[in-house]
Amino acid sequence: MHTVAVLGYNGYLGSHFVRGIERRGWSVLGLSRSEVNYSEVDSLSSWCRDNKPEFLINAAGYTGKPNVDACESEKSECLFGNAVLPGRIREVCEDLGIKWGHVSSGCIYSGERPGGGGWKEEDEPNFCFSHPPCSFYSGTKALGEEVLEGDENSYVWRLRIPFNEEANRRNYLQKLLHYENLLEAENSISHMDEFVESCLKCFELKLQPGIYNLTNQGSITTRQITNWMHEEGVTDKEFSFFQDETDFMDRAVSTPRSNCVLDTTKSEQAGVGMRPVEEAVRDSLRKMKQGCLVF
Repeated sequence: MHTVAVLGYNGYLGSHFVRGIERRGWSVLGLSRSEVNYSEVDSLSSWCRDNKPEFLINAAGYTGKPNVDACESEKSECLFGNAVLPGRIREVCEDLGIKWGHVSSGCIYSGERPGGGGWKEEDEPNFCFSHPPCSFYSGTKALGEEVLEGDENSYVWRLRIPFNEEANRRNYLQKLLHYENLLEAENSISHMDEFVESCLKCFELKLQPGIYNLTNQGSITTRQITNWMHEEGVTDKEFSFFQDETDFMDRAVSTPRSNCVLDTTKSEQAGVGMRPVEEAVRDSLRKMKQGCLVF
């Protein structure tokens, strides 16, 4: 039986990792900063020496509440959580020889990839501090990946717009049901439970450490999802849309948003790919309807 440590285990991402690990019958070592100050190298190193995890997962990134706009006014916390903390975890895990995984984001890209297709793992981010304009959140997530360049112990898992059937405000499908107006855009998105399974498979299959785009196969537009909501009988709501991205920026948000499609060829070939996006979304919508899982 494997022993896996989860930093930020009581958060949105961390709690899903805990459930995924428990489903496998593995041992979970949950760690929060209120229990152990894992942001300090000495504290985390001491804890790891005492508890001896085989694998460590960093699910403690900073996203801001209720959304990434909050990161614009909480820059020190955002920078520390998304860029400084991964570097400190790397230091500890390199010293102790522990394999580990870091939850990153596909939000470091925006728009179409030069040459076509989805953005690949090796593509330079174009929605970051070195390629403005970007949100502060996306800038720090790109820095977090820079900090981990050359690390032979870490997996970097790129999550993108999480969803499933749960009644949770972080669930993209629930967001669409409750926003007054929507932006029509094409994106890659990640089913939360599949994302966790793919991450754990990286460790289980002993894949080569590195960056993996972990989104469902293909891409989706906002209108496609709202149409499927009607087809699956989840809602009869008439959805309203912004005129364009300029209208969206003027009326709804204070910082630019990433809209992009990621290439998932690498993860599929490695055996950690996820279902086609339409299959995953429709399945979640049916479960939402069956369980009346709407907050």
